[in-house]
Amino acid sequence: MIVLVTGGGGFIGSAVCRALLEKGTTVRVLDNFLTGFETSVPDDVELVRGDLRNKDDVDRACRGAEVVFHEAAFRSVPKSVDEPLLSETCNALGTLNLLVAAQEAQVRRVVYASSSSIYGDSTESVNHEDMPPNPLSPYALSKFAGERYCQLWTRLKGLSTVSLRYFNVFGPGQRPESKYAAVFPGFISALASGRAPEVHWDGQQTRDFTYIDDVVRANLLAAEASERADGEVMNVGGGSPKSVLEVLRQVSQAFGNWTEPVFRPKRAGDVRRTHADIKKAKSLIGWSPEADWDEAVKATVSWFVASGLN
Repeated sequence: MIVLVTGGGGFIGSAVCRALLEKGTTVRVLDNFLTGFETSVPDDVELVRGDLRNKDDVDRACRGAEVVFHEAAFRSVPKSVDEPLLSETCNALGTLNLLVAAQEAQVRRVVYASSSSIYGDSTESVNHEDMPPNPLSPYALSKFAGERYCQLWTRLKGLSTVSLRYFNVFGPGQRPESKYAAVFPGFISALASGRAPEVHWDGQQTRDFTYIDDVVRANLLAAEASERADGEVMNVGGGSPKSVLEVLRQVSQAFGNWTEPVFRPKRAGDVRRTHADIKKAKSLIGWSPEADWDEAVKATVSWFVASGLN
């Protein structure tokens, strides 16, 4: 069985590849390395250098694949505000290209990496899938478009799709990306290099951080779930939201010191809180988070320090 992972050079995609290889699966990767890294692609995979926006590249990657894990994306809320057209073409158009190619190649199932950013700012304490979407950034809107294309292709073409709304994924393998860095790599990079960490907004905003191992497991379960999951969208979240300042304190403890952060203005597209209701994922694919928070933070810091990134 050949399994295609789009974005296999990225943080989540490369982790999915490693898990599949450990199971003895034949893995193919499609990546243009716009945001991913070729060095992150595991050995023993077939690499297709190509772009989701190019139908010929996507056709070639899907040929003979049984399952597709669609992890590739232009993945950043603030960066999408700066480059909205790139976000839309990579995420929405790229996903449509993939679905057309997957249906033509008779792929059994596509697992789509969606995002909790689709919810936007909500007055409800918990984000559940029946809430009306309220995307507040081009990234969030493009990921929502990808979800709807998946559901549409399930209805119109009979292509089995499952969409997973990730909530703030973190863990070993996540690299800092300059001013667009996610919370964990941004803080760890600053502390490791002796710089003051930057906190956007007041630091009291909360996120439902989700460990990478739990996200990978959700993908594998979604690929093998029953037909009840066809065309469905479900949350994948850690279940215990933390404030940004709580994360900074925990990361600082791992380094054994506290450095006062520099507070920056709220970034465009940022939301006040996220908290995943995961009952649907439990019911349809048998998933719930298993990672221990303290151990996950320690493992993340240890990996980053050992990697020499800053």
